[in-house]
Amino acid sequence: METKKEMTVNSPMLETLYNAGAHFAFTRSRRHPSAAPFIYGIKNKVEIFDLQKTLTELAKAKEFIRKYGTEGKTILFVGGKNEARAAVKEVASALNMPYVFGRWIGGTITNFTNIRARVEKYLDFVSKREKGELSKYTKKERLVIDREIAKLEEHFSGILAMKELPKALFVIDSRREKIAVAEAKKAGIPVVSLSGSDNDMKEVNIAIPANDSSIPSIKLILSEIATAYREGKSVKPATVA
Repeated sequence: METKKEMTVNSPMLETLYNAGAHFAFTRSRRHPSAAPFIYGIKNKVEIFDLQKTLTELAKAKEFIRKYGTEGKTILFVGGKNEARAAVKEVASALNMPYVFGRWIGGTITNFTNIRARVEKYLDFVSKREKGELSKYTKKERLVIDREIAKLEEHFSGILAMKELPKALFVIDSRREKIAVAEAKKAGIPVVSLSGSDNDMKEVNIAIPANDSSIPSIKLILSEIATAYREGKSVKPATVA
């Protein structure tokens, strides 16, 4: 039913979204009710996103992110699923933004003071190790410390420079990252998400309805978001006379 021609893929960006597989949703049985308005049809029992609507929501997200870029605000990128990890780390690092590309540690936002203390503990351990100050410990004690360092690095390596709460979150799969989304909402921090059809589109401030389980789709959306932030950053904010 939903051939490329029938979907009227008639613009360069729609073509790009289509080629990245952004139009693939899940089966109807997995669809969250809030995703229904964004569904175009079904092909081989898999629902298909209406890419025109995807493009509309992507434009909203980019405008939001562009404004944050203009203001130089920090955005925390979150994507712990296997398909998203590498792209989240790459894009966030290129923007000098914090990221979580593994398991979300509860309290990262709602108990930030404690999380920051653990980050400082990690930085202190690393500093002492580099200066040779851990040599005073026994071999067994150093082994325990090395394991602690590795654990802290795994959990917090992406937020080492995040010394205050972010101003927004960009999330891959808000359903999977529901704890991060809930913490952000509790703290009044807006959330933009790449959301598959099993996501509650109303749980976030802006949901981009598209395939959130495909590496090409995830990389494409992240690239668009990164470009929007850079565009905003290149514009000097207006000054009040």
